[in-house]
Amino acid sequence: MTISPDKIAINPLQWIATDDGWIDPALAPPLTERLKAIREAGIRSVHAEVPADMTAAQYGQLLADHGLAPAPGYISGPLPEDETSLREHLDKTDRISTQMAELGVPTVFVATGMNKQAPRVHRPAVGADSSPERLERVRDVFARMGETTRAGGVTAAFHPHIGTWAETEEETRFILDTVPADVLSFGPDIGHLGWAGADVIGLIRDYGERVASMHVKDYHADIAARGRAEGWTYQQTVLAGLWAEPGHASVDIPATLAALPDSFDGWLVIEVDRGAQPTPEDSVRLCGEWAQRAH
Repeated sequence: MTISPDKIAINPLQWIATDDGWIDPALAPPLTERLKAIREAGIRSVHAEVPADMTAAQYGQLLADHGLAPAPGYISGPLPEDETSLREHLDKTDRISTQMAELGVPTVFVATGMNKQAPRVHRPAVGADSSPERLERVRDVFARMGETTRAGGVTAAFHPHIGTWAETEEETRFILDTVPADVLSFGPDIGHLGWAGADVIGLIRDYGERVASMHVKDYHADIAARGRAEGWTYQQTVLAGLWAEPGHASVDIPATLAALPDSFDGWLVIEVDRGAQPTPEDSVRLCGEWAQRAH
């Protein structure tokens, strides 16, 4: 399968990684500086996130001015507990998916949120505190999100994520098996699913026709396994050196991509949740080098 270089993007989390193993958007340098570094790295598309002080059109023009195109953005939030919080969550879903439509991006990743106090942040990647009733509620929220984005012509790509109520292979399969494919697509993160011990290639093969776009991550499998075995927190595992730039750790990314169907035409969005290089710019450059090799 050939991936167009125009469909290889980055979500540049390197700039917002914190010293305690979390992320803080306030750490990011000016947007124009980040876009310049991304384009200089040879990457042509970027995770779309419209700033609060811009319209989607203004943001799209700014990307174009830097020789970049928008790639699928991301919608997440706490699991709604009542009708009021559900309505607020769906309003946010509608707002961001509308921005994607205005940018000409047909897909948006959808996930449940996480915070530092969450049970699965304290005990990540093992499906802690699992509950069939909660999982059904999570599934129902994803279905509603999918219906909301679909109304605006945008595909919702379900995105399992460590630290949330949808992180394991079992949970991933349940949600995909119980929400119609025309309501909810699949947007796997090969790093987060791998951290949870999932058969990532098997998932992609089994649900390949539903994969709308994918987050490409690399991680050190020995650190993930040790963290699961010894009960490390999310942040402990990250600070132990879990993440790496693509092609620099344990994931067989070519084999993973080979599991995608020939019909796949979505984006590969590179993410390095915490750069393994001296500076964020160094990390982004390595991501760009991988992108050049990947097509």
